[in-house]
Amino acid sequence: MQRMGMVIGIKPDKIAAYKQLHAAVWPDVLAQIRSSNIRNYTIFLREPENLLFGYWEYHGSDFAADMAKMAQDPRTQAWWQHTDPCQSPLTSRKDGEQWAMMAEVFHTD
Repeated sequence: MQRMGMVIGIKPDKIAAYKQLHAAVWPDVLAQIRSSNIRNYTIFLREPENLLFGYWEYHGSDFAADMAKMAQDPRTQAWWQHTDPCQSPLTSRKDGEQWAMMAEVFHTD
């Protein structure tokens, strides 16, 4: 299992819409997340900085392949058409990233 963290900005005028979307995530999207070997997925909001912090645990063996499979899923693509306009990607993110991935520097159980 690999713990993964990521961060992205959120547009202040889209916070309510983003919360509403995530109060009722589409079942097909949740199923795709599970089939992509992601567990314990959580998104946190930090105001007034308007940052989203995402955390998940990856339980697969080929992260790139699982993420490519997710990106090809039509229902996930439709979901992203609703969520992406709410977000403000960081200018420091790597090419190809929507959310900027973060390095783990500490963990304790």
